[in-house]
Amino acid sequence: MDKFENFSGVAAPMPMINIDTDMIIPKQFLKTIKRSGLGVNLFDEMRYDGDGNEIADFVLNKPQYRAAEIIVAGKNFGCGSSREHAPWAIKDFGIRCVIAPSFADIFFNNSFKNGILLITLPQEQIDVLMKDAEKGANARMEIDLDTQTITTSDGESIGFEVDAFKKHCLQEGLDDIGLTMANVASIDTFEAAASAARPWV
Repeated sequence: MDKFENFSGVAAPMPMINIDTDMIIPKQFLKTIKRSGLGVNLFDEMRYDGDGNEIADFVLNKPQYRAAEIIVAGKNFGCGSSREHAPWAIKDFGIRCVIAPSFADIFFNNSFKNGILLITLPQEQIDVLMKDAEKGANARMEIDLDTQTITTSDGESIGFEVDAFKKHCLQEGLDDIGLTMANVASIDTFEAAASAARPWV
C-alpha cells in the first residue's frame, strides 16, 4: 500500500445520503479478486445508461470532476453489504479521500485498510465543503493529514479527528500484511523457539 501524502485536489459534491456499496460498485463486478481495474465501474449504474453511454449530468462525468480526488458526500456513506470491492473501486478511480457526516462501520475500516482517508465532520462543516466543491475544477481543497486539516479554495481551515493508529498506517502505507511484516523478526524468533521446544510438530 502506498503511503498517504498530503495533497491538493478537486472535490466532487455528492450530497445524496445512504450511498451504499452496491451503488459504489454493483454486484456484477464482484467476480474479480484484483484491486485494480474497478475504477471504470465506480458508481456504474449512476454513470452509465443501459447501453453503456455516460449519463452527462452525473457528477463524475462532468468535465470539471473527471479527475476528482475527493468526494464530499451525505451521511451514511458506504452502507449496505460489506464488499471490499467498494474501496478498491474508489481508490482505482483516483479518489483518495471521502468526507461525510457519517460512514458505515465496515466500509470505514475497509477504506483505511486500502489507503483511503475517510473524514467525519458535522453537517454544518460538510455544508461549507459541499458549497466549495460545487465551484468545480478551479476550487481545489487541501488535505493535510499531518496537521489534520482541510483547507478550502477560499483558505478556510477545518480541523478533523482521525484515529492515531489508522493515521499511522496511512502515513506509513501499512495494510494488514504490512503490519504483520513489520514484526517479521519477532515472528521468526517465536517460530524458532517454538520449533526448538516442540521439534515433533
